[in-house]
Amino acid sequence: MRLNFIVTPLLAALILAGCASGPLPAAPAEHALPTVPVAFKEGNARFTTVAPAEQAERGAWWLGFDDPVLGDLVERAAARNTSVQEAAARLAQARALLRNAEADRAPQIGIGAGAQRGAGADTAQGRQPASVLTAKANFSYELDLFGRLAQARDAAGLDADARAALLQSTRLMVQAETAQTYLTLRALDDERALVRQTVAAYDDTLRLTQRRFDAGDVAELDLVRVQGEVAANEAEALALDRRRTELEHALAVLVGEAASSFTLAPQDWRSALPRIPAGVPATVLARRPDVSAAQLSLQAAQARVGVARTAWFPDIALTGSGGFASTDLGDLFKWSARSWGIGALLSLPIFDGGRREANLANAAAQLDVAAAGYRAQVLGAFRDVEDQLAALRLLDEQAQAQGRAVTAATRASALSETRYRNGLVSQIELLDARRSELRNRRQALQVKSAQYQATVGLVRALGGGWDRGA
Repeated sequence: MRLNFIVTPLLAALILAGCASGPLPAAPAEHALPTVPVAFKEGNARFTTVAPAEQAERGAWWLGFDDPVLGDLVERAAARNTSVQEAAARLAQARALLRNAEADRAPQIGIGAGAQRGAGADTAQGRQPASVLTAKANFSYELDLFGRLAQARDAAGLDADARAALLQSTRLMVQAETAQTYLTLRALDDERALVRQTVAAYDDTLRLTQRRFDAGDVAELDLVRVQGEVAANEAEALALDRRRTELEHALAVLVGEAASSFTLAPQDWRSALPRIPAGVPATVLARRPDVSAAQLSLQAAQARVGVARTAWFPDIALTGSGGFASTDLGDLFKWSARSWGIGALLSLPIFDGGRREANLANAAAQLDVAAAGYRAQVLGAFRDVEDQLAALRLLDEQAQAQGRAVTAATRASALSETRYRNGLVSQIELLDARRSELRNRRQALQVKSAQYQATVGLVRALGGGWDRGA
């Protein structure tokens, strides 16, 4: 009769739990992954389905630029950049949480000791105070019959893997930003040199025009025009100096140094331009650590939905304790003072005001968020690769066209100089020819810089490399 009194409520609770646990909420259809294209729009590579490869070796891709200064800056940034350090700390935090989740599945053993004084037993002299000394070991173990602890451990493991992928993504981002900032600075060095050469040329023209004006050969208008050109180009050179200073300070932050103590001396731009084949296989998208991190976060969210569902099932724990208890310290560890106990604890909430339903709805919503984030990362990966492949193709064509423009403008400037000295053209025509040459040379430098930027951008879009065998 007593057994029925205990078991009947438990069976009723399990029946209620089974009725309350509904099916796992499905993610909205709009969060489905995009259809994988057959090939890159800008190449003949075919897409294939492969496992995530966020831990794949990327190699020192920046060595392809054959620039020792760039290599040194990238390595310093990888070691000292604050974003990388923060991502590494978050990975350590995630791994600690994983160990904590794994510890929940292991037996828990502890020891303790205590002393208590209070009212003792009734005696002929009345109730006398008494002391009780205890020393014991405790044991507990939760039976994970419904997989709650296992799924929580799996979710924590996926979180740690996602953090590892995000650390790799942060490293790649910092490497790419360092390379792009450095290459922009070097392009600016060449542009500054070109503008200063132009200023020097205009200074020569100004001196010549000043002598001719003093001799009465030209009008004051011609002299003022040359003075205006000199001043305008000097102002442009100063603007480029300001921009270079800003880039140098940005590099200091990237390599984890104070801008006040960081300097990078100007030098000619000698970096090589790696050629990335147009037929890069689409499998390299599996190397993108941000995509892998989003996928792992999605899987962790799925595991947490499972954890939320187990709230409708009972928690069962085995407990035990053993030790000694005595009123006399000298008798505490005698065999006659031994004490022990074992037990099993079962807990199951019946009515909680909708708390479990709310937790499940929250976990399902987090799953939807993770699914949308994963879909966004995949779409962004497709776009990034297509953007950079298209940019490299079009910039190559633009560089060729701009090269022809520079050749023609240089020739026109030389012819105008000769004709001006012979008195066949006006000074206005000469200045126009020189302005055209300067404009085309600077545009050629900007196109070259854009090619380097797009190359680094494609490296980043491909997850850190472009080897076909990777």
